[in-house]
Amino acid sequence: MFSSIMFLYKLDKIVAPIILNAADMEMKNRTTEIINTTVLENCEKNFVYEDIINIDKDESGNINMIKADTIKLNKLACDVALESQNKLKEFGVNGVKLPASYIFKNNIISFFGPSIKVKMQPIGYTETKYISDFTSAGINQTNHKISMEVTTNIRIIIPLNSKDIEVKKQVPISETIIVGKVPESSINMEIGQTTFKTRYFPSNFKLKSKLK
Repeated sequence: MFSSIMFLYKLDKIVAPIILNAADMEMKNRTTEIINTTVLENCEKNFVYEDIINIDKDESGNINMIKADTIKLNKLACDVALESQNKLKEFGVNGVKLPASYIFKNNIISFFGPSIKVKMQPIGYTETKYISDFTSAGINQTNHKISMEVTTNIRIIIPLNSKDIEVKKQVPISETIIVGKVPESSINMEIGQTTFKTRYFPSNFKLKSKLK
């Protein structure tokens, strides 16, 4: 009896890391896909560059000030963070089944080996923030690129074991050519400080944004 327990213990020590490594890659891909889709869907509906980025010019067409509407940016970041959390929770409960051939990279055992059920749950915080880049696009032309970066932590769960990982995804949401001379002193974006964090709640909670 004792020898059987020791055998199972040693087998778990050998096999569990292999399963977790395979699950790590799969869950990162699924999490990244969920984040990417959530960001794009929300930005397609709620991000209009001209409504969020205010460009003030003088009579000669020179740019006096570029400023972001942080209230709208915060609302969008909040919606993305909360929706990502809810989608990740929903996906994590159902999980995925990984074939033995995928885990051990051996097609022969695909006819014999069972599939391993892998689940996942968000842990800690999901954070969204904006990244704003200005680059020259020619004489008196500036390319303004805005991306949203989402960072979340997830716990990968397999029978008798688990692993915590961080997933970070940066999604471009806008790229615009600004015509006019843009002096550095005119850029008052503060967009990098526009962030939102939401904490993971148990599965019986449904997160909703209260920002209007």
